[in-house]
Amino acid sequence: MSSHIGLIIVGDEILSGKRADKHMPKVIELLSARGLALSYADYVGDSPERITSTLRRAFSTADIVFSCGGIGATPDDHTRQCAARALGVGLMLHPRAEILIRERMQDTAREQGVPYEADRPDNVQRLNMGVFPEGARIVPNPYNKIPGFSCHGTGGGAVHFVPGFPVMAWPMIEWVLDHEYPHLFNRSPQTEQSVIVFGAMEAALTPLMERIELKHPGIRVFSLPSVDHPQYGRHIELGVKGPVAAVPAAWADLQAELHNVGANCGPELVRNLR
Repeated sequence: MSSHIGLIIVGDEILSGKRADKHMPKVIELLSARGLALSYADYVGDSPERITSTLRRAFSTADIVFSCGGIGATPDDHTRQCAARALGVGLMLHPRAEILIRERMQDTAREQGVPYEADRPDNVQRLNMGVFPEGARIVPNPYNKIPGFSCHGTGGGAVHFVPGFPVMAWPMIEWVLDHEYPHLFNRSPQTEQSVIVFGAMEAALTPLMERIELKHPGIRVFSLPSVDHPQYGRHIELGVKGPVAAVPAAWADLQAELHNVGANCGPELVRNLR
């Protein structure tokens, strides 16, 4: 896959600690189930300038990006407007979004046992949730019908905008993956193999790691130190990760290198990444 998968989390409440982000671990889970992996994540508060610059950067790539939060119609929701600004296009009430939002308002009136008044000021205000950048496509919301939207960027990728509420965002992200990117699923299975190394310093292992990466293009060597692990105590998890077919040879060389330097090795670990 030539493009990467990114995640943007919008909202002051995340950066202030009022709410803990639940999106990133869930998105990693949804991607992993389809043989995909998250490449990066950006967190940005409710600053229109920062949101715009973050989206402008995303639109300039070939990446698949999911943006969670800020697409409502209250004064602190800026994502829809910032997306249009980042793309250099105008905003418009999406015809399909208008239909879906009106359906939701009618459903709500019916549930409350009151008449639906289309021209009531609060109902007119709710239509702003369907004002998207020109050319946007609908992302359906199975929870309450209020849609998200997707926009293609100048770099050939796309940003998919969903609400900040997990109960809405997660099924919407799944819908985008399953309807737009099934051709990418499980296309390049990845795995990693690693070993617990006791009593070693990362600086001493660096030349060894560099030799493995030089000898095996496409393989990444990683070092994950820990000082207070409940089971292994102070140690380094040293390993290789990459395409399933390429990892065994790199792993064998890593084991040989560790043996040559007399490393004190513990348990070995294997994990399929995607």
